[in-house]
Amino acid sequence: MTENIRIKEGKPELLIPAKDLEVLRTAVHYGADAVYIGGSAFGLRAKARNFTREEMAEGIAFAHERGVRVHVTANILAHNADLEGAAAYFRELEELGPDAVLVADPGMFMLARENCPSVPIHISTQANNTNYATFEFWRQMGASRVVCARELSLGEIRQIREKMPEDFEIEAFIHGAMCISYSGRCLMSSFFTGRDANHGACTHPCRWKYFLAEETRPGEYLPVLENERGTFIFNSRDLCMIEHIPELTEAGINSFKIEGRMKTALYVASMARTYRKAIDDYFESEEKYRANMEWYHDQIRKCTYRRYTTGFYFGKPGADSMVYEDSTYVSEAVFLGIVEERDPHLGARIMQRNKFSAGDTVEIMKPDGRDLRALVLGMKNGEGEEVLSCPHAKETIWLRLSEPAEEGDVLRTLQ
Repeated sequence: MTENIRIKEGKPELLIPAKDLEVLRTAVHYGADAVYIGGSAFGLRAKARNFTREEMAEGIAFAHERGVRVHVTANILAHNADLEGAAAYFRELEELGPDAVLVADPGMFMLARENCPSVPIHISTQANNTNYATFEFWRQMGASRVVCARELSLGEIRQIREKMPEDFEIEAFIHGAMCISYSGRCLMSSFFTGRDANHGACTHPCRWKYFLAEETRPGEYLPVLENERGTFIFNSRDLCMIEHIPELTEAGINSFKIEGRMKTALYVASMARTYRKAIDDYFESEEKYRANMEWYHDQIRKCTYRRYTTGFYFGKPGADSMVYEDSTYVSEAVFLGIVEERDPHLGARIMQRNKFSAGDTVEIMKPDGRDLRALVLGMKNGEGEEVLSCPHAKETIWLRLSEPAEEGDVLRTLQ
């Protein structure tokens, strides 16, 4: 287990998602207090690459060396066939030593308590934690933290905080995709594709495009048209609480959670850096926090996102505050890669993620909030040959840039 300096200062924990080792390192580099990850089974993001046992051990060691915590998700709603394997998995976690394991199912809670007794247990939002009696139940069972249901308002969270002992932790989502189903318990994916969202295999049918068909006119499909009030079908906005750090803090939330265990390193770097600065600015002075609001919004807009909402935090939202005129994602930046190595002769080595060329202008994201615009002076492939562009995804590229790029920096272009 590891103590985090920022948490001891009284700031809420900034909890960032990571789908693999590269993204975990990025989250740590860009300011996470804690990172949540999934193993190869028992988490609700089965389509994410996730971590092998060896990668998990490496990621935990990397984070702990830098004072960052690691939480492991095991929050499926388990069936009989899952239980024996889950018990063995929890025994592995006991050996690996993460800082918490996240569960939703009472049976999984029991198995975690029995098989990894030294690892604190957190209760997932998937468990529908909507009142202080439920929080107290899990506290008495031995949980150290409960994640709020998405449907709670800040007023309800304040009431829960007042009912709980000071050392019992409350976690809540503050940014990212919203699920159309109650606390994420959805049957659409299972109905359409046979892939169970509650077992980690969600295919996100709420994000698909739909057409209407009239029963006496087979083969004639009418588009689902949208107006300024939206269509009211499936397309939830994304949550964004960057303007409400004071209210979240005053409600007594101990951990601010960013959604996105399927997201890229660019998304994770942007969200970690932006919310890190917002939290630190607010704890320095509210004036500084308010003065930097435009910068926070500018950074958030440089990621892939849907239109934003404050969800249920300020009361039950109306239909027009949860849907919008365009059901597609918006993106103002393209992820190019992460600097993996610096060489005085070759420059910066990256694994390229999207095509760009010599002569292009790119942006170097620094963890301290700076964005350096740099000209690509030249590039070589993994064999050391000069090339003019890098059209093939995940090829090794050495870059000579007009501005310094250090190990761990994220490169992007703006659209």
